[in-house]
Amino acid sequence: MSDQDGYVVISTVQGQFVEAQIKAFLEAHDIPCQLRGEALRVTHAISIDGIGAAEVLVPADLADNARALLDRAERGELAIDDTTDTGDAIE
Repeated sequence: MSDQDGYVVISTVQGQFVEAQIKAFLEAHDIPCQLRGEALRVTHAISIDGIGAAEVLVPADLADNARALLDRAERGELAIDDTTDTGDAIE
């Protein structure tokens, strides 16, 4: 599915927490992201049986890269391990 602005759907997710995580993850990798879904998911926090689902959209030319990043994250390939230097992270 393609949007007027050249954005395409790369995933459909349930829940505001998941939406926010995916949006932040993609934007951290310089992939602009839009979310599209029913207002019920925000006003009533409904997220069962497809009600309240949101579509994740990215620019068409970045869709393959976005899908690959999400796939790698799902497989755990992008996890931060205990030996990773996090700089000034608060412990």
